[in-house]
Amino acid sequence: MERMIFAVWLLQMVSGVGAVYGADSAGLADPCKMLEQADFSGVIDAPTQIIASTSKEAADDLPAYCHVQGYVTPNVGFEMVLPASKWNGKFLQTGCGGFCGSADIEYVCLKPLQKGYACVTEDMGHKSTGTDAKWAYNNLQAKIDYGYRGDHVAALAGKAIAEHFYGKKPAKSYFMGCSSGGRQGMVLAQRFPWGFDGIVAGAPGLSLSDIFLNMLWNVRASEDAAGNSTLSPDDARAIHSAAVAKCDIDDGVKDGIIGDPRSCKFDPASLICGKGNKTGCLTKAQAAAVEKIYGGPVTSKGVPITHGGAMLGSEEEWITTHLHPPGRQSFTDRVAQDYFRYMGFWPNPGPRWPLSDFDFDRDYKRLGMMESLTSASNPDLRKFKAAGGKLISYHGWGGFLISPKNTIDYYETAEKTLGGREVTQSFYRLFMVPGMLHCSAGEGAYAVDWLGALEAWVERGQSPDVLIGAHPKEGPTAENWARWYKNLQFPMDPADVAFTRPLYPYPAQARYEGRGDSHDASTFKAVSR
Repeated sequence: MERMIFAVWLLQMVSGVGAVYGADSAGLADPCKMLEQADFSGVIDAPTQIIASTSKEAADDLPAYCHVQGYVTPNVGFEMVLPASKWNGKFLQTGCGGFCGSADIEYVCLKPLQKGYACVTEDMGHKSTGTDAKWAYNNLQAKIDYGYRGDHVAALAGKAIAEHFYGKKPAKSYFMGCSSGGRQGMVLAQRFPWGFDGIVAGAPGLSLSDIFLNMLWNVRASEDAAGNSTLSPDDARAIHSAAVAKCDIDDGVKDGIIGDPRSCKFDPASLICGKGNKTGCLTKAQAAAVEKIYGGPVTSKGVPITHGGAMLGSEEEWITTHLHPPGRQSFTDRVAQDYFRYMGFWPNPGPRWPLSDFDFDRDYKRLGMMESLTSASNPDLRKFKAAGGKLISYHGWGGFLISPKNTIDYYETAEKTLGGREVTQSFYRLFMVPGMLHCSAGEGAYAVDWLGALEAWVERGQSPDVLIGAHPKEGPTAENWARWYKNLQFPMDPADVAFTRPLYPYPAQARYEGRGDSHDASTFKAVSR
């Protein structure tokens, strides 16, 4: 009787499978499709559900791969790509940007896929445009996921899926991101130091409260009572040209790039219009606004409340992120407004709260509760070092959205905390990129093989004593960014490169030796500041 019952049960199970798959039962032979039937609810600390898994045929320069979509409870959505063949045995997690809110492999995972990586990216626990924070409105779970949990549980899920798919654990695990992705990388190194063998953290948003205080300060400094910009794009270009003319030679060559903006003093008042000069100059009010932007937020008594403001050379980025035509809201105005309405305070003041209500003498002191969830400013990296991790961070000197001063302060504090430069640079190095804007682009040599440098350090013990950056003849635009990035190959074809520059671990910087082609990185040497 027991055998009969078992046989009937078995027949029902087989019939059930057939009913589910119908004529597509052959799909069971597809390892990718079979992931949909795998149970990942037991992933420790990250109960996971796969929603869909689809096999993709090789096309153009991409190999055949398995595209996976899923979530970690309750709301951390992710997407993953798994090479169907020639897996390199490694796992890569990539970061997101802004307020995140989507898991889009098109931008961040298809290039690593070309190298054979199993790659995952995630939405940080919510759906949004990436520039709005309404999802955070009095939503503590969403803030926790965005602050630190989403990164970690996506890594746990991605590694478990890779192990199931290939039948073995990844030999190496890496993380790579910039901006919010850079903050994610630093959070992982600080809070989950055993998760990755190596991390690349570009232009990291170490302190969200600092970032958005700077944005709000800049809005106050350069908008009139009606909310219109008092500076125009032409004004910003004139300021940039004057700053570069004043500071260009600091790296030994006149090349239109400021090597280290801190080495030069530039007074915006020098651009104030005279009696015979009415174009390409500033009014006294405009010069005062520019001085405030460079200086950064202070109280009414002049006490600084962040690590400082914009750097000389960042003015080109003001045009695309901060300045705006009459009747329109700037990017920095819009995202700062959402941060303070829906995220920065607890409880959140909500959609009717105006930026004009923020008091720089009082309200910055109220940001600590949410900062504790999102901060990536802990300089104690001893556990990450003890775990054998390697960390490469970078920041463009021309970045405006996130001030380079924050990243430099963090690195210098880490050196003091860890016991000096030698022990720090044995596992953690910072590279400052002259002329680079936020994460990429700009006038400098911003195309750098950060992942290749990390692989060489982790896998072959080749420390990044010098990296070579290139300035492409044709750089990315807002419209072609994902395609440009995916098609960027290292080493770059010399025919596509305008010039190259060496990048040295901070605080060393490159200086032209005075002979040879200044477009060639080999004509520069490292100097200490």
